[in-house]
Amino acid sequence: QLQLVESGGGLVQPGGSLRLSCAPSGFSSGYLSIGWFRQAPGKEREGVSCISSSGSSTNQLESVKGRFTISRDNAKKTVYLQMNSLKPEDTAVYYCAAARTGYSSHCATTYDYWGQGTQVTVSS
Repeated sequence: QLQLVESGGGLVQPGGSLRLSCAPSGFSSGYLSIGWFRQAPGKEREGVSCISSSGSSTNQLESVKGRFTISRDNAKKTVYLQMNSLKPEDTAVYYCAAARTGYSSHCATTYDYWGQGTQVTVSS
């Protein structure tokens, strides 16, 4: 059973940085597209960023472009979300999600596996 373990959340001041990690486990083969989502209190979940299984393609939510960067280290089987210039409106629970897509240069459109979430709070 594929499981996703997120880490790296916390409290940071506006303008600060955090790096989230997503480490899939429990699978022996296959290629995963990974997405990061977030949900703030009283709001719907939104997609923040994604990376294809090949690592050649990424997408970002318009409001995080230029501030957030998604990357993957296949040797460590870990996907990172580097978040810079954080704003109070970035405060949310961040989730990583995975989809088995085969070797692909496109992000998945639906995700079958979800992590437990990590809290990111941006406040002075």
